[in-house]
Amino acid sequence: MNIFDKPYSPACDRNKAPILAVLAAHLQEAGLVLEIGSGSGQHAVHFAGALPHLNWQCSDRPEYLPGIRLWLADAALPNTPPPLTLDVAGNWPDGRFDAVFTANTLHIMGWPQVGQLFAHLPQILAPAGLLVVYGPFNYGGHFTSASNAEFDAALRRDDPARGIRDFEAVDALARQAGLHLLEDRSLPANNRCIVWRRAAAAPLSPA
Repeated sequence: MNIFDKPYSPACDRNKAPILAVLAAHLQEAGLVLEIGSGSGQHAVHFAGALPHLNWQCSDRPEYLPGIRLWLADAALPNTPPPLTLDVAGNWPDGRFDAVFTANTLHIMGWPQVGQLFAHLPQILAPAGLLVVYGPFNYGGHFTSASNAEFDAALRRDDPARGIRDFEAVDALARQAGLHLLEDRSLPANNRCIVWRRAAAAPLSPA
């Protein structure tokens, strides 16, 4: 494969600017970011290029890594290390991250896998670390648009385990993982960018 074989997602080009605005507002104090489900790799090079203070760690299932490597190699940024293999139902990377970012993944995973993602956050997210999730959500059990309802039906035709998730159920998983909601921002095309923060470590008791 060469750089001309890079995978390309039109949706990534459309949503990268509004997502970047959220990341820029919340990740000023972050250093190491883990992206779960980097997909084509387009988001990684855009965000890492725009936010050079971040060390942007891509990850995805093995079949997506060659395409991600092409994007990283073509951009040749100093803050994008080689991508990691990560399946939420399998092995997770060692170490702690200041932030975790994932885009358009929760409706592709089955609900048990969504639960596994959140259950692993206390092991990989640093105290006071951030979780940023982009994608469509339902609220109060209702779709936010007719297009989201159509998208959900298409997802479930392809795989009944897929589907747009209810914000309230996802927020409950976040709270179980020790995170609290910071922002739920509306973005174009009936998507959301939701930011949670992990609680800071409890102060040490005086001797």
